[in-house]
This record gives sequence, C-alpha cells and structure tokens, in this order.
Amino acid sequence: MSYGYITKLSENVERQHIRYNNRYGTAIAADIYTPKNLEEDKLLPAIVIGAPYGSTKEQAAAIYANTFAQLGFATLAFDQVYMGESAGEPRHVASPDLYAESFSAAVDYLGTKAKHVNREQISVIGISGGGSWVCS
Repeated sequence: MSYGYITKLSENVERQHIRYNNRYGTAIAADIYTPKNLEEDKLLPAIVIGAPYGSTKEQAAAIYANTFAQLGFATLAFDQVYMGESAGEPRHVASPDLYAESFSAAVDYLGTKAKHVNREQISVIGISGGGSWVCS
C-alpha cells in the first residue's frame, strides 16, 4: 500500500524507493532523495530522517528529505517497522528496541549500499516522537 506524498518533489531532486532488512530480517521501506545530475563519483553527506510516531515517509519526513536534498545532502526517509509500507505484525505498535534498530539499519544501508554517500558523514534526525528513537 502506498501513501500519498504531502509535498511536491523539487525539480532539482530525485527520489528512489528502496527496501532493506534490519538485523532481525524485517523489511523496511524507504525513499532516498539526492540532488539531480550528480557526477558519477560525487560523495555527499547523508541524513537519515525518522518520521514522527505514527507517520509515514510520505508525510513530514518527505518535506525534510526533499529540503535537505536541495541543500546537497543524500537523505533517507523510512517507514518504521509496523508502520506504512514496512513489514511487521501487529501493525501500529510501538517497539522502542525495534524503532531504534530501524535507525541503525538505515545508517548501515547508507554506509554500505547507497550510491553517492560519504559513509564518514552520516547523521540522523527524528521528527517529533521519532526523535526519541534516535537517542535510544
């Protein structure tokens, strides 16, 4: 199930939908945003953006990701496990340990598999309730 994006994608930004697993094998759905027309060997600083609790990557996280990509960052906005397009049952349940692991899995993905990411310059931010999982 896809959710509608609440913001228009900048004409200067590309968005790619991806899926990867956390260390427990749960599939996480995410979007990577990058500035358009990057040189093949260009490496960018990256930011993982965690959505507010109960939100999806198409909502507030998309606004942040789109904005930071316009500023020259590679950004990754993801759906928490049990939320949005990510896997996990039961749906819409809070799991602090797994939520913190979602951030770790996003950093791992950016640092090992994402194109154009400088693995020495990866940061994370969480919006609203998502911020509490960054600190876990």
